[in-house]
Amino acid sequence: MANLEWLIRMKNALDYMESKMAEPLRIEDVAKVAHVSPFHFQRMFGMLTGVTVADYIRKRRLTLAAQELAISKIRVLDVALKYGYDSPEAFAKAFRKAHGLTPSAAREPGVQLKAFPRLSFHLSLKGDQEMEYRIVEKEAFTVIGKSMEVTTRDGENLRRIPAFWSECNADGTSDKLIQTGTGKDWLGICMSMDMKKELLSYWIGVEGTPKTDPQGYETAVIPAASWAVFKSVGPMPYAIQNVWQRIFQEWFPGTGYEHAGGPEFELYPPGDTDAEDYVCEVWIPVMKK
Repeated sequence: MANLEWLIRMKNALDYMESKMAEPLRIEDVAKVAHVSPFHFQRMFGMLTGVTVADYIRKRRLTLAAQELAISKIRVLDVALKYGYDSPEAFAKAFRKAHGLTPSAAREPGVQLKAFPRLSFHLSLKGDQEMEYRIVEKEAFTVIGKSMEVTTRDGENLRRIPAFWSECNADGTSDKLIQTGTGKDWLGICMSMDMKKELLSYWIGVEGTPKTDPQGYETAVIPAASWAVFKSVGPMPYAIQNVWQRIFQEWFPGTGYEHAGGPEFELYPPGDTDAEDYVCEVWIPVMKK
């Protein structure tokens, strides 16, 4: 998919979302407008905007609800139902969290309301640096590790995952995993993502075999897949964060690939992660569109 075509599809999807804010909105229908899978659309959207699709829809609906309350005499109950809330209580709770006041208070003259603006995508033609990658066919493999579940709402995962790594490095978990598994590299695995519940299962692990004694840790099987593998060179975490950004801003829009929807992971070899020449990798399961 060429960059311009991708941009048009994402714009069309945003237009569709905006036109359905006061109606039931299915992510399957939004993704269909963009001509990609629901998982790929949501993963792209989150990586490019910093908010999940569900969070964006919620914030836009609360913005529109506040505008209606401020300029009309519509009942709070009717506004709540219009924007998808089952009860005035649920609406009031979400409204207070977004605006810092009750829906009724939004009607007071001169009151300050918060607006979450409609997003737009812009095409960035950089072309100054080639993006090297390789496609690896890998059979299913076993991982051994320690997991956590974290919400992706309001970027909480971006704070909790680095803290999880710090905890595992400090308490010896990272070293014990290397001793337990068969590989010499650590894996930071996004094992599963529940987009609707805005939950992420994240593992710190190592590769093992079905016969490896997990020694109290959890085990899982990463399914066979075609993987797009990207190299990151430089100090952590900035170098690899830049790679992730380029994958979703440049590589996916400029290729015929789509996220296959399975687990994705970062591979960390031993070494000084603060060094300018530290090399690690991003592995993403892909399929041809």
